[in-house]
Amino acid sequence: MDPGVIRKLDEVVVNRIAAGEIIQRPANALKEMIENSLDAKSTSIQVVIKVGGLKSLQIQDNGTGIRREDLEIVCERFTTSKLQTFEDLSSIATYGFRGEALASISHVARLTITTKTKDEKCAFKGVYEDGKLKGAIKPCASNQGTQIIVEDLFYNVPMRKQALKAPNEEFQKILDVVSKYAVHNPQTGFMLKKFGDNANIRTQAKSTVVNNIKMIYGSSIGKSLLKIDIDDDILQLQVNGYITNVNFSLKKGLFLLFINHRAVESSNIKKAIDQIYSLYLPKGMAPFVYLSIELNPNNVDVNVHPTKHEVHFLHEEEIIEKIRDAAERILLGGNASRTFYTQALLPGAPDPVETTKSNESTAEKSKLDYKFVRTSHTDQKLDKFFGMNVSRNASINESSTNCGELGPLLTPKRQTNLKETKLNSVLNIRKAVEDDCDRNLRTILSELTFVGVIDRYQAVIQYDTKMFLVAIRTLFEELCYQMLMFNFENLDCITFTNPLPLTELAVLALQHVDSGWTEDDGPMDELAERIVEILIGKAPLMREYFNFCITDEGMLVSIPIIVDDYIPSMAYLPMLILRLATEVEWDEEKECFHTFCKEMARFYAKISLTKSDQEYKWEVEHAIFPAFKQYLLPPKSFARNGSLLQIANLPDLYRVFERC
Repeated sequence: MDPGVIRKLDEVVVNRIAAGEIIQRPANALKEMIENSLDAKSTSIQVVIKVGGLKSLQIQDNGTGIRREDLEIVCERFTTSKLQTFEDLSSIATYGFRGEALASISHVARLTITTKTKDEKCAFKGVYEDGKLKGAIKPCASNQGTQIIVEDLFYNVPMRKQALKAPNEEFQKILDVVSKYAVHNPQTGFMLKKFGDNANIRTQAKSTVVNNIKMIYGSSIGKSLLKIDIDDDILQLQVNGYITNVNFSLKKGLFLLFINHRAVESSNIKKAIDQIYSLYLPKGMAPFVYLSIELNPNNVDVNVHPTKHEVHFLHEEEIIEKIRDAAERILLGGNASRTFYTQALLPGAPDPVETTKSNESTAEKSKLDYKFVRTSHTDQKLDKFFGMNVSRNASINESSTNCGELGPLLTPKRQTNLKETKLNSVLNIRKAVEDDCDRNLRTILSELTFVGVIDRYQAVIQYDTKMFLVAIRTLFEELCYQMLMFNFENLDCITFTNPLPLTELAVLALQHVDSGWTEDDGPMDELAERIVEILIGKAPLMREYFNFCITDEGMLVSIPIIVDDYIPSMAYLPMLILRLATEVEWDEEKECFHTFCKEMARFYAKISLTKSDQEYKWEVEHAIFPAFKQYLLPPKSFARNGSLLQIANLPDLYRVFERC
């Protein structure tokens, strides 16, 4: 057999092979673009995703931008502003340096770049394929910074596209990337969302690492953080970070590692941390760890792999030992108080299997029936044992709804003529809610006995012989969404005695830190007018379907009654007005109704922070939980995310007391 002829590969084939090493999935592409945005000194990075990033991956920043003359070659391989000689690698201080990221993306996707520098009068737009500019660069309008849109990723590499996970799984990987960089870069505001949906991540510029950890990963992690600091002149090592104390654990640990501000992985560092926690945590549980390690750039080799995901560094064993010792000291110092938890079972999970026959025989000998459940309306609540007597007048206490200068009187108004909707979009959403209902959880809710309020976020209920901890706000937000959908066109309303000016509400919202407003967004007054203009244009739709009434003069007249005997906190009304204008997808019917109801539900579910204990507890017991019992169709996710968590089984407790 004759030997094969060696031929030089076509340049397009070579570039696509090289691109596959760098851009392995949407999350890789996004990581490269986020790093470019951070190198450009951006203080705001916004990411919008379609179909897990395969259909569209859009990132927009307010950084320095790209010069008009550089747009010609920006997508050619090995073009960069961050590296000139090989020796520069030894002191590289930026994320990017190869000049391959945008080139690689352009070889496996359709790439559009719109950019403006501070010195240019307008922005410029270029479209790229296979590393080359396609057509002329066109002037356009845009703010300072860069917007990159990646469309149809891997459209020309079908095998790579088929090997990817489902869109939701790809989105989770994107979520992980943005979460890590948002925590590590609190000076920059991050926003991530799916197209047409609410933001999954939204952090503010000039925030802190701790605040971003709380916002992204949850307050329970935030409350358990211990600071770790190392400064070693000999090893030229600095470590800053946070680890959770020994009272906190996760089934699947979270390990965020940055070396010289680059997100990387190190199995050796992770293994060392896990070994320490294994002495404290139950088997199979793991901590949350965030470490930022800074080393002398001369001691770090970032040129190991095109993805820059791996790095090699000198004195690895000594550095890991330093980190191990510091973590151990911190955990020992924070171990003055340990909390031990019994096993918590999710609703529907089988009861624990008895491990000894002696327990069974003890239970059999007992003649007492410990499975009786008290269900009388005279049963004592938790408040009885704290010396509290929660009551509220049957009529709505109008004065309790005051919110600073807004404080109007509210008048409930009932709707008499019921309508039956024929809109397919609403009917389809209703069907999806019904199909996703967890029947076991529905049974628990429909037959619950209210025990009492724990705090502003949790309550305890009893079902049969089991006790459950309930995340009030999570369930209430879902209930409000469902009530809006199932009472579509048939909602009663609360009318403001003195209508509220939308312009003032919009300005109040923009002044709040949660709005994310910066001077780059333009004057507040102009943005407020634009918000009012949008809502006035959509007023007929909101009035007809939801009894959310706005006049042509921009005055808010009424809001819907979603749950009887419950009035939302008006302190959050300004932010609702802002979010209705900016977060609702008005142009597509089904998405419009879905996003509108989500935003309304978010507003109504903020039930606790501005009300007195007496009013809050009355509403929870006499308005919210009766509505849960009668109406809520709990989604299947509630059985997995701890929204309803079994904390006790009375027969098991009886056996414990019997042995005592």
